[in-house]
Amino acid sequence: MTGKPPIPSAGKLRASQVVTSYGPGSMIDLPDDSVIVAGLEEWRYDNSRLSDHRIEERRLLAKLKLALAVDRLEMRRPPRAREREDEFQARVGTWRFPEWFLVQKVVQGPSFDKARRLVRANELDGSKFILDGRREDVVPVRFVKACAAGHIDDIDWRVFVHGRDGGCYQPMYIEERGVTGDLDEVYVVCSCRLDRQLSLAAKRGSMVLGVCNGERPWLGKNHRESCGRESRLLVRSASNAYFPQLLSVISIPDGDEAVDRAVGSLWEDFLHLIESIDELRKDRSRRPRVRQQLEGFDDAQVMGAIERRRRGGPSEPRPIKQVEFEALADAKPELGQDEPDGDFFARELPPEHWRAAWMKGIHRVVLVHRLREVVAQVGFTRFEAASNDQQGELDLRVKAARLSAETEWVPATENRGEGIFIQFDDAAVAAWAETEAVRERARQLVAGFDIWKKDHELSGREFFGVPYVMLHSLSHLLMTAMALECGYPASSLRERIYAFPKQYGILIFTGSSDAEGTLGGLVQAGRRVREHVRRALELGTLCSNDPICAFHRPQQVDHQPLLGSACHGCLLIAETSCEQHNDFLDRSLVVPTVDRRSAEFFPWPV
Repeated sequence: MTGKPPIPSAGKLRASQVVTSYGPGSMIDLPDDSVIVAGLEEWRYDNSRLSDHRIEERRLLAKLKLALAVDRLEMRRPPRAREREDEFQARVGTWRFPEWFLVQKVVQGPSFDKARRLVRANELDGSKFILDGRREDVVPVRFVKACAAGHIDDIDWRVFVHGRDGGCYQPMYIEERGVTGDLDEVYVVCSCRLDRQLSLAAKRGSMVLGVCNGERPWLGKNHRESCGRESRLLVRSASNAYFPQLLSVISIPDGDEAVDRAVGSLWEDFLHLIESIDELRKDRSRRPRVRQQLEGFDDAQVMGAIERRRRGGPSEPRPIKQVEFEALADAKPELGQDEPDGDFFARELPPEHWRAAWMKGIHRVVLVHRLREVVAQVGFTRFEAASNDQQGELDLRVKAARLSAETEWVPATENRGEGIFIQFDDAAVAAWAETEAVRERARQLVAGFDIWKKDHELSGREFFGVPYVMLHSLSHLLMTAMALECGYPASSLRERIYAFPKQYGILIFTGSSDAEGTLGGLVQAGRRVREHVRRALELGTLCSNDPICAFHRPQQVDHQPLLGSACHGCLLIAETSCEQHNDFLDRSLVVPTVDRRSAEFFPWPV
């Protein structure tokens, strides 16, 4: 394996791009080569300034330690490019990958007149290949083999054509016997005239490429691990070649943090014996220390903290979204500090500014003037993304590839931004979910999820329920409706969906690693949220692909078992904006469609 210099453009990339797109194991095409981003051991920092790269976020760090099963961990920003020549050369290391190349010159092949020679890296003279006495340009072959756990390796082209009992070492070629570039028209050919169609390697379950041998070239040599999964054909530049496994939190004040800390200080001496609120009252009345430590907290708050500690202990942090929802739902009239460099500040929008006939079921609107989102990469997968669960937690049953041989830190970035939080009336959502039309639609959506689950047996994903699908669909419609006015491109808007018993809401926010995320456009748009909701409901009523879209049922044949009435004409948005990669969507749960199945949450038209 050949080492290469750091990625030339790394200094020009934002930290968020490095974490979400160019982390360890991702592949990048350079002008003269192709490389795979090295593991974290090859990321070089100036140790004298290492503290400048560390990111602090207590809740996220606790989650990461549990997910990675480590006791010590820190989060770091990716290395930044030096600004002066005399500065330390921080870098993100890379390794050359793949090791097979195609000679650019088209020649007469063994059986066709349009062929390119396949050569290995050790056959090159520098960056050229000597063909018929001339130095010819080469490009890395675009086909490799990989598995869903992230392992990746070169295809042994000789074995692919001749089988393991082959023994032919004559020159090999890739022939394109057509003009479309389709894999059915691409053949790997040996000079002995034996050939094989490349599309055979793309068929699931064919085992043409054999069993994965667990190669992890991003970690360097001798880092193979046992695997045994099927090796699959992968196009290096395809969108399914790299999916970072991310975990993020919004730095929102935890309303229970103070009472949990107070209960923790008294736990061993007094409170571990408390079983009821009556016992707590007696203990507070007769013990001065308990009364002093718990001052400012009512009995219900303290009892809740006791029950939380007894259930999970201090080492088990609360679910990510639960903390966020509770803080946002209690933001009246204000939450946080209105400071230029503050992490969080939110203010409730007075009801008279957003109430309207079509806003039925909405309980509260909160304008989030400042927020800080911290995103950390835990691992990565290939072929399919590993979505977080309904609580925003990692799916621990997903086998993700490691970022380093020894986990001491993970790459992270912090984004500053703003947002709009819409809280829904839990009684209205619960009553809607119990109607017969909604229950029937729920059965159809669950049937589609069951189809998906059969093809993804290792996934721990569960059906999130129709309230989630309704809120998720409305969120996509709102982002589309607001993008033109708020000043941000639609792909920069993101969402968090809160859909738990008695906790229903949507947070639409934007974030950037610099000041661009806090320009005020989204908050200003939030002051006219009722107009945007009205526009969103109009967008959802009719799709350019109706009636096909409106009458869609989740099924196997169209490869959309997780979608109801949803397509690129109405609900699908940039996957970077969606927390579930454009799954669990159905606009018929939001507004009436031409199908008229009466499952909508919002009265429309009004």
